Amino acid sequence: MGRPPYLDDTSAEAREVQQRLYESMTPSEKLTRMRELTLAVNQLALAGLATRNPDESRQELLLRLARMRLGDDLVDRVYGARDGA
Repeated sequence: MGRPPYLDDTSAEAREVQQRLYESMTPSEKLTRMRELTLAVNQLALAGLATRNPDESRQELLLRLARMRLGDDLVDRVYGARDGA
């Protein structure tokens, strides 16, 4: 599945290099890379939430992120019903 042209700023040459690098990675290396990317995305999401909700604690921000990712129903079942958050 390709990207719309207006969202793709990577040259064909760079994409070929990237593809060769991905193909040369072991499954373990790919898993490590995905873990690193996931952690980076989580940090960016938390930073954004903290900017928009400056009075909330880290725990409250993490719960807010969980609600965004997993939905209220699952978070309520795991952590207890929401209390106005």
